[in-house]
Amino acid sequence: MYIAPMNNHRPHQVSDLVRLATAAMSERGLQPEFSKAVDQQLAAIAGPGHESGGDIRDLTSLLWCSIDNDDSRDLDQLTVCEVLPQGSVKLFVAIADVDTLVKKGTPIDDHARHNTTSVYTSARIFPMLPERLSTDLTSLNLNEDRLAMVTEMVFNPDASLAGATVYRARVRSKAKLAYDSVSAWIDGKAALPAAAAAVPGMEAQLRTQDSVAQQLRARRRAEGSLEFKTFQPHAVFDGDTVVDIRQQEQNRARQLIEEVMIATNGCTARFLAGRSVASLRRVVRSPERWLRIVGVAKEYGEVLPPEPDSKALEAFLAKRRVADPLRFPDLSLVIVKLMGRGEYVVEVPGGAPIGHFGLAVRDYTHSTAPNRRFPDLITSRLLKATLANLPTPYANAELGELALHCTRQEDGANKVERQLRKSEAALLLESRIGQQFDGVVTGASAAGVWVRVFTPPSEGKLVTTSTGFKVGDKVRVKLVSTNVERGFIDFVPDADRGAVRS
Repeated sequence: MYIAPMNNHRPHQVSDLVRLATAAMSERGLQPEFSKAVDQQLAAIAGPGHESGGDIRDLTSLLWCSIDNDDSRDLDQLTVCEVLPQGSVKLFVAIADVDTLVKKGTPIDDHARHNTTSVYTSARIFPMLPERLSTDLTSLNLNEDRLAMVTEMVFNPDASLAGATVYRARVRSKAKLAYDSVSAWIDGKAALPAAAAAVPGMEAQLRTQDSVAQQLRARRRAEGSLEFKTFQPHAVFDGDTVVDIRQQEQNRARQLIEEVMIATNGCTARFLAGRSVASLRRVVRSPERWLRIVGVAKEYGEVLPPEPDSKALEAFLAKRRVADPLRFPDLSLVIVKLMGRGEYVVEVPGGAPIGHFGLAVRDYTHSTAPNRRFPDLITSRLLKATLANLPTPYANAELGELALHCTRQEDGANKVERQLRKSEAALLLESRIGQQFDGVVTGASAAGVWVRVFTPPSEGKLVTTSTGFKVGDKVRVKLVSTNVERGFIDFVPDADRGAVRS
């Protein structure tokens, strides 16, 4: 018989999550706080960048808009489009010019270079750049003139790329929009968001951008782009209390921005390669453990070819997504782990390309989020130097060192975020000891049995002596203990409905 540990500690609060997040940052080699040198440099910055010159175009009159999370304040990109004769579309993507205020080798740059990324937890965000920059002076905020790197792309009526160019410009956002409200409107479930309705012409803008994005998405999927559904719940707070855990769902507005950014990153990579400039690429290699993936497909009665084939894998995933949406997030996680993580590498002109297996693209860099990712800031500096015919700011050897460092720090940041998601779920559930939940077994091995419960979406260990549980079994479980500090959640099978095979 399982005896649950005593839960006689005081109820945890948001402050506990902040403490845990801060400690996790340090444990992973990330700096949770800015130095005094950063504060001094920040105090000396009077306002946004105001460079001028013939190489900086004035595009402030265009109908730029941002689409991001409801609570996002570090706005890295704006989009606008123009319908051309015969159905072609010219799409402009503006990316914040962070380098204007954050020069290489300064204290702020040194902090960004060390962490390489912003780290997002529900209780506290650890920004790569001080918030006065990332959410204000370098953010593409509503009704503010900002310097930007602009990628201008022309798409044929079938969404094939006819041509692209990159240049510097001054831009001004006309509407700050959010994914969920824009998506609800696209799906016909809600009215056009007020911020868009207030700008004449914005509705047509969004319709056109959505149409191009869906065509781009269809083209990538035809090439073998993989579509997963991962389990990444986030906590919802009411003051200092965690009141819910919600799973972020994919929607049309997120797809819009995702496709446009993938296209932009591809154009950026090809632009630098075309100028014979080495670049920092984001890659996912062809899976070395492909035969393990073949074995997983075989368990579902499907046959994959003996050599890595993204089109065949996506066809298998698409079939499982329709056949068993309940368990698809768990299958997605298995395949993602077998594929291997993404990493940064240096690609030199004329070198053999690695590409991104998951996105089914050959040329791909990270360039669209310089407020929160250091590789994007590196790419921005490479672009600016190339456009100005100046020497590259990073030698190939330095780029190689940064590629390894950025990959390592990103891995640490992901671990911090995963660890805190577990603690957030444990905090929400610590007052619900003894309650019952429906879920599905996500792991079963000699190390133990794990279960994902549906409401609230969270994962824990199934403490049981039974060896009869299999991955995919539906279960009814009872919560017996939580440990917020370690992010542990323990369940036992319900006495009457331990498992329901289906």
